[in-house]
Amino acid sequence: MKLNKSQKLLRKAKKIIPGGNQLLSKRSEMFLPNIWPNYYKKSVGCKIWDLENKSYYDFAGMGVTACSLGYSNRTINKALIKTFKNGSLTTLNSYEEYELAKIFLNIHKWADMAKFCKSGGEACMVAIRIARAYSINENIAFCGYHGWHDWYLSANLQNKKSLDKQLLTGLSTSGVSKSFLGSIFPFLYNDIKSLEKIIKKNKIGIIIMEPMRSSPPKDNFLKKVRLLANRYKCVLIFDEITSGFHDYYGGIHLKYKVNPDMAIFGKSIGNGYPISSIIGKKKIMNKAQDTFISSTMWTDRAGFVASIETLKFMKKNNVQKKLVKIGKNIKSIWKMEAKNVGLKISISGQDSMPYLSFDYKNNLEISTFFTQEMLKKGFLAGNLASISISHNLHIVKKYHFALRTVFKKIILILRSNKKFPLKGPIKHATFRRLT
Repeated sequence: MKLNKSQKLLRKAKKIIPGGNQLLSKRSEMFLPNIWPNYYKKSVGCKIWDLENKSYYDFAGMGVTACSLGYSNRTINKALIKTFKNGSLTTLNSYEEYELAKIFLNIHKWADMAKFCKSGGEACMVAIRIARAYSINENIAFCGYHGWHDWYLSANLQNKKSLDKQLLTGLSTSGVSKSFLGSIFPFLYNDIKSLEKIIKKNKIGIIIMEPMRSSPPKDNFLKKVRLLANRYKCVLIFDEITSGFHDYYGGIHLKYKVNPDMAIFGKSIGNGYPISSIIGKKKIMNKAQDTFISSTMWTDRAGFVASIETLKFMKKNNVQKKLVKIGKNIKSIWKMEAKNVGLKISISGQDSMPYLSFDYKNNLEISTFFTQEMLKKGFLAGNLASISISHNLHIVKKYHFALRTVFKKIILILRSNKKFPLKGPIKHATFRRLT
């Protein structure tokens, strides 16, 4: 099989970079092995140009949900160009750090203090460190995905399948310290009894969870979690690294009117520039002074400026309302076209980040074929379609037309009981060693 420029480069990269790149979610094996473009030259709005100068509309994640204002946003770029001219990191501190903290605390009236990092994984680790410094009990109950750090992956030390229902199956504990064994406990979303059982049996000091990922809270689930945290004196942390500032300005927890003790944000708050945030109540956040938490690059000015401009732009332009409207349109397109041809699908996720799955035993094979055929038509497309304000009506109509054709192909192949004509291997759905 003839490889494109990106795949040729990827083969070379795998010889000197473990796995070929820095992020599991961006590996071509997760989309379309041996065919996915993998590298880009330029990006504007929701359009990306690969190494062969082919352009694609991005309906596959928009920078892993980070760029809801579109790629190369002019407003943010203008502010950053000025920042770079004046210096992004010096011996002194950036005053924008204080300005950004004020913006976050103005949005989240329940919080008193803010701290900043560069990535979501760092923010999770910092939040856990601060919460442990405050809490009498160190054990953690968690729900959702919270990064690559030892404390999270160690849930699989006791049971290799502990994380299977959180995000990815088969996450390895290789290199993870066994000192965390027996201190990290997963509970299920919308299952308050699973949390209550853990808290009663173990000395839980911290509850960290995503307030929403694929499904909305049911039967006052978030409020019940809050009450349990109060009763057992647990620090409640809402991880809004993915959910924050997409469907709702400030985060999902504000929409459902349930306040945590701490909250963490990343991805969309900088529209693709490195910045993450931890906010919380003063009595807890001040414990950061009692433990060593520090990093030179956290003081980089560019992240603060990018986040300030992003949050101002979102508020001024009512971005979340637009994202939800476009996302609902995508969901309705999936539903309508699937119904028209008799294709069985499931739709989930926040309205601004709709998720599509095919309800068949060979779901992975169908998903791979879907990505393959949409790529031919000029679309980066997978199961997740993170929305940006650049996905205008004209582009969505193009996507709709392409999807209609691909759905028809899928149902015809399913009815014929033939294998899908894939040009490469079936995509991965689990964590596997990629070399």
